[in-house]
Amino acid sequence: MSFARSSVSRGALLTIAMRWTDRLVGIVSTLILARLLTPDDFGVIAMALIAVGLADVLMDLGVNVALIQNRNATQAHYDTAFTLRLIQTTLATALLFAVAPLAAEYFQDPRVAPVLQCLAFTLLLAGLENIGIVALHKNMQFGAEFRFLFARRIAEFTLTIAAALWLRSYWALVVGTLAGRTVGVGLSYAMHPMRPRLSLERFREIFAVSQWMLVRGIGEFFHNNLHRMLVGRWAPTPTMGAYTLADEISVLPSAELLAPINRALFPALAEAKDRSDALKRMFLLAQSIQTLIAIPAAVGLALVAEEAVVVLLGEKWRLAVPFVQVLALVAIAHAITSCGGYVLLVLGRMRSVTLVTWSQVALFAALALTLLRGGEALEIAGLRLAVAAAGIGLSLWLILRALPSVRIGELAAASIRPLAAAAVMTFAVTALGQAEELGPALLLVAKIGLGLLTYPAAVLALWWLAGRPAGAESWLLERLHTLRRRRTGKPTSAG
Repeated sequence: MSFARSSVSRGALLTIAMRWTDRLVGIVSTLILARLLTPDDFGVIAMALIAVGLADVLMDLGVNVALIQNRNATQAHYDTAFTLRLIQTTLATALLFAVAPLAAEYFQDPRVAPVLQCLAFTLLLAGLENIGIVALHKNMQFGAEFRFLFARRIAEFTLTIAAALWLRSYWALVVGTLAGRTVGVGLSYAMHPMRPRLSLERFREIFAVSQWMLVRGIGEFFHNNLHRMLVGRWAPTPTMGAYTLADEISVLPSAELLAPINRALFPALAEAKDRSDALKRMFLLAQSIQTLIAIPAAVGLALVAEEAVVVLLGEKWRLAVPFVQVLALVAIAHAITSCGGYVLLVLGRMRSVTLVTWSQVALFAALALTLLRGGEALEIAGLRLAVAAAGIGLSLWLILRALPSVRIGELAAASIRPLAAAAVMTFAVTALGQAEELGPALLLVAKIGLGLLTYPAAVLALWWLAGRPAGAESWLLERLHTLRRRRTGKPTSAG
């Protein structure tokens, strides 16, 4: 068990570094592009990318998950997965090219059609990437995976910025995306020795897993994009650009903490799925760590949204402020439920994961189309937050069914202290007021500093009052103690 924890810890650190480096490049790219382009430019690309994502997910068989779940995957499995993915992306590319005029009509902007027809080829390029890259994740070779993703990201960043400086229009994003994908194909074969062949030998085995991943993937797409689709239909293009960028910014703090942990955790959970006690311990610890760090990140972004948008993006993006304030809070629900979703996946509960996703899609669609027809973008954001909160109960109920040894009190304990401490942080930062005499930049620094002081203090105080139970706080303090002893040259205890 200590080896598994060590592997997950090392993997999490590597994937955090990988993810944060990738996102840092992405953030820098966004900040530069926000200065060079306008909300209208971002709006056109956002509309086209929704259509790209829909075509991709409608054909996506989730072959990566099928390979990771299969401990005994052979070359034949990888060849079959590569072939299925290439068929999927070829069909999706052709579909997008054909329906581009219809997408432009839906979004009421003729510029969407030619952009979409060009971006359609990004799917075909994705299908041509070496499937061997999945083996790096499956085998927890996170260092090699980091080098591949970083090189691909830097190439796309450089090419996109160069195109933006040259074109000063939304076409820069199209050129940069296509060029980056092309470089990624070459890198995938240069950095992994596997040479996949066209084959459907293991179709039945791959499809047995991937059919539910397809249904879930479509649900995930609508869960993440239906609100954008309605904003794109009902709101002006600049509002769509501001809303989309706000949505992307809103998930950054929490997602960049949760995603790398889950990425490292997934293979480890798969290894422990036949040992219920080990699986329970790993799940509860991961759940408590995720809520401890992701909840304050989400609340903190909502508290500093106005200053962050003005300082980082500029005054022309102030339209995005209220969207960030609302959408950032959606990440709280994700922090509470994401780890449980991975447990359901490794236990083969595909139907349960799919149920959670589609129930939220159905609820959002029903309420939006009956209560908000032609509604304001901010109302759509508020509805998304309400539906995400409603989905927490169903997710936790399914986890309790999948892991009978887990008690509801144990699940509640993983979130109650972070939520209470975030409330304390909110009170402290709000009490600071606007302090307009400081200016946006200094006020942003002051709010962040106050949050970084009050949240940890509140968490530790609540943990102490609760009797210092085992959990995220004790785990992190133990790691800090171990790190300090190593730095001072003192021996650490085994295990």
